[in-house]
Amino acid sequence: MSTATAESRPYHHGDLSRALVEAARKILETDGPAALSLRGVAREAGVSPAAPYHHFKDKAELLEAVAHEGWVELDAALSKARTATEDPRTRMTNIGVAYVCFARDNPALYRVMYDRSRDKDALPDQLKDDGAYCQVRDTLAEHAGGAVTELDLELATIAAWCAGHGLAEMIGFKQFAPLKALLGGEEAFLRAVFEHLGMFAKFTDRA
Repeated sequence: MSTATAESRPYHHGDLSRALVEAARKILETDGPAALSLRGVAREAGVSPAAPYHHFKDKAELLEAVAHEGWVELDAALSKARTATEDPRTRMTNIGVAYVCFARDNPALYRVMYDRSRDKDALPDQLKDDGAYCQVRDTLAEHAGGAVTELDLELATIAAWCAGHGLAEMIGFKQFAPLKALLGGEEAFLRAVFEHLGMFAKFTDRA
């Protein structure tokens, strides 16, 4: 397609904002963050180079929208995993597995979600207000049955979240391959790891 034709495309695209976010995600997953630009996103979405500027002032604002969508989708994935059982302990394992699988299946999106958070030195709003973080916290509260303080609950939530994030960063390590094979696959390996999170405390209690 010629440059002149591309320049003459109308910017009207129905839900253009959504189309641009989807185009950005496709570029991120296919070519990585370095390949992302508003012009490239416009090309991918099939609109004029000027069209994205009607919705996003720059690349950073577009990435913010991409990250927001990622947190919403992660929240939905954890919610589905959490409601698959009534048992709080199994719920925590399900949430952990769902978290790591989301990161594994959406690597570029997952990276953008955390990159945008680091830029602000703060948790995104989607985690603070009834989002994915609160699902972890509420499930831990259910498991504890009111037997812990608010401080302990908050610290336990942070610990659980960090465990999930750490495993998401490490899941592709080749050193885990023998364990995955022994346990029956990657998901079985993830479940085993999350089910053993409290084991160290039990060992130290016996000492």
